[in-house]
Amino acid sequence: MKNIRNFCIIAHIDHGKSTLADRLIQSTNTIGERDMQAQVLDDMDLEREKGITIKSHAIQINYPYKGEDYVLNLIDTPGHVDFSYEVSRALAACEGVLLLVDATQGIQAQTISNLYLAIENNLEIIPVINKVDMDGAMIPEVTDEIIELIGCKAEDIVLASGKTGIGIDDVFAAIVTRIPAPKGEPNAPLQALIFDSVFNSFRGIIVYYRIFAGSIKKGEKVKFFSTDQTYHADEVGILKLGMEKKDEVFCGDVGYIITGIKNAKEVKVGDTLTSVANPTLNRIDGFEDVKSMVFAGIFPVDTDKFEELRDCMEKLQLNDASLTFELETSQALGFGFRCGFLGLLHMEIIQERLEREFNQTVITTVPNVSFIAHTNKGEVIHVHNPATLPDPTRTDKIEEPYIKAQIITKPDYIGNIMTLCISKRGMLISQGYLSPTRVELVFEMPLTEIVFDFYDKLKSQTRGYASFDYHPIGFRDADIVRMDILLNNEKVDALSALIHRSRSAEFGRKLCEKLKTLLDKQQFQVAIQAAIGAKIIARENISAMRKDVTAKCYGGDISRKRKLLDKQKEGKKRMRQIGNVEVPQEAFLAVLKLDD
Repeated sequence: MKNIRNFCIIAHIDHGKSTLADRLIQSTNTIGERDMQAQVLDDMDLEREKGITIKSHAIQINYPYKGEDYVLNLIDTPGHVDFSYEVSRALAACEGVLLLVDATQGIQAQTISNLYLAIENNLEIIPVINKVDMDGAMIPEVTDEIIELIGCKAEDIVLASGKTGIGIDDVFAAIVTRIPAPKGEPNAPLQALIFDSVFNSFRGIIVYYRIFAGSIKKGEKVKFFSTDQTYHADEVGILKLGMEKKDEVFCGDVGYIITGIKNAKEVKVGDTLTSVANPTLNRIDGFEDVKSMVFAGIFPVDTDKFEELRDCMEKLQLNDASLTFELETSQALGFGFRCGFLGLLHMEIIQERLEREFNQTVITTVPNVSFIAHTNKGEVIHVHNPATLPDPTRTDKIEEPYIKAQIITKPDYIGNIMTLCISKRGMLISQGYLSPTRVELVFEMPLTEIVFDFYDKLKSQTRGYASFDYHPIGFRDADIVRMDILLNNEKVDALSALIHRSRSAEFGRKLCEKLKTLLDKQQFQVAIQAAIGAKIIARENISAMRKDVTAKCYGGDISRKRKLLDKQKEGKKRMRQIGNVEVPQEAFLAVLKLDD
């Protein structure tokens, strides 16, 4: 056990985590040259296309150092703020981290956020400056920033380049000498933390765990602490690029187990795995439950596919524990799910994965955040869906979630950022210089305001030089109203939105204008209205497709033409009473792209 090291790589998005992991794997010949490729641990098409890591990936590396063989369990983690739950789960399975900082960009918001996660878990932190071979590398400045941030010495910082392989031996030496070996009692009852799981259509659910005490043998009976269900360990092993079978996995190791579980609800990430013959009495304190930030409805395009979609959602939740969902019905869209996501990128990825991996075509409704409504009778209602907001006459007050946003940028863009954040109802809390060329701004602002387009606007206002991170700080009173969209006086519940009263008129007007361009013309005039309660705040008309019924009249009396037009008018009126307007899927997505 003294020769095992469990560590993960954390950094801001795009600072080179996956590239460094590739070099560590390649330099130890962990996988053959034929299997080697860029982003080797990212096995999803989406990850390769977008160039981001979505899932944490574990792999075991063997490394000889000073005449001894060491087993290094590496977990590569995502950098985007929407996948920070993956990072927290990876940290729970490790004793140390490599904190990666890009030599050309310096410390960014997510670097600091992930660092705090590692400090909370009492992990050994090894700072690594990556991309030192690039022309724009600012090694002395970035070194000073790191020393200021974590209080280490300059000689503790490893200089490396994931692309060219510079300093890789120094990284390995730091891992072996500075990260502590796992603690744990090899002869104690089995105690393993489940940090991930994946569904395999042939073998059932494959569970990934880190053993904190005892060991697990092939063929023994095991059980999960929270469900108390018992299973037979059909296969156990360690994680190389694929899965490598073993007869026994020992204390301190990261491994997998296949028990033939088919039901997704039986496996809970963060649970403790133990043996039936000699069970442990204490569960491991895993990581806290996921806090969803953004909620949206997901509905099958074909209502008959609802059960199939439920099945796919459960399998996807195994692979992505930060996805939460519950049943929901909509008059416009039928049966579906109200899903909780960590952010808009997370929502987009889930939708893409449903379409690619499970062949499910879905409609996603307007995303919104969770509010708390207090009624006159003292009831407290958590509102995830505009339809569940109580009537204004019964409502005493509504609270909305607030966040603390941390923005790091160049001093030239302070004015732009101030204007943007204040227009989003933000309040400046503090402003400080990390270095002469880097400034940190901290705002408190409503989560509702950053859900849609805040990140894109921030990037365009600062030419891509700002980094952004946020965390929730609780709920505060707000003047929130429900805005409904009416088509032909019929409410389309899937387009309803919860919005601050001061923004509702502008939002309603933009949405009506956008819908006018997206909805097809009908045989009758269609009125698109935005309403708060009974008050209409915006309206657009889609004129009817009209046939020229007077074309056959050559000259003659005007009364003949009038008669034909009146007859057509009556027909249109009758059609309008029974006609219904088809809403295309683009209309539901239009709300996200109102400024385009």
